[in-house]
Amino acid sequence: MGNNIILIGMPASGKSTIGSLLAQKLPQYTLLDTDSIIEKTEGMKIAEIFEKFSEDYFRKLEYDTIKLICNGKNKIISIGGGAFENPDSRGTLLRFGKVIYLKSDLDVLYYRISSDTSRPLLQSENPKETLKNLLKKREENYSKAHFIIDTTDKDENEILDLILGSIDETNSQC
Repeated sequence: MGNNIILIGMPASGKSTIGSLLAQKLPQYTLLDTDSIIEKTEGMKIAEIFEKFSEDYFRKLEYDTIKLICNGKNKIISIGGGAFENPDSRGTLLRFGKVIYLKSDLDVLYYRISSDTSRPLLQSENPKETLKNLLKKREENYSKAHFIIDTTDKDENEILDLILGSIDETNSQC
């Protein structure tokens, strides 16, 4: 297993925020966000890719991006909420780093995301129900992560401490 730190979880679970804070605490690591890489490479937002091409097309881009960035060491990788659903992506991520599932309560996720119109899978008549169904569908695969951190009632510093403690624990066992 590589020493990369891979953050997974639902939209609005804190992957980008926690990834940025981890990068500040671990300056020897490079922060990478698959959605940002795809947007930069394609020259359009994720929602536009979904609309113009399809979700399947986006998932292929996502997998190709994951394969590309997982090699090497000292990376903090934040992946899109649905990437861990792809068995190939999941296998690659589990093999090349320590996968940490940032788990959050449905109500917390909905509160954080309720006014965000940039998330294509949540543009529905009942976004909370859509979010609930996505969470239910994805939970089984998310639970395959090396570490699960429930972020519902924790502040950013508590989450960082838990992640750093998990990583230190596994490094001392290797």
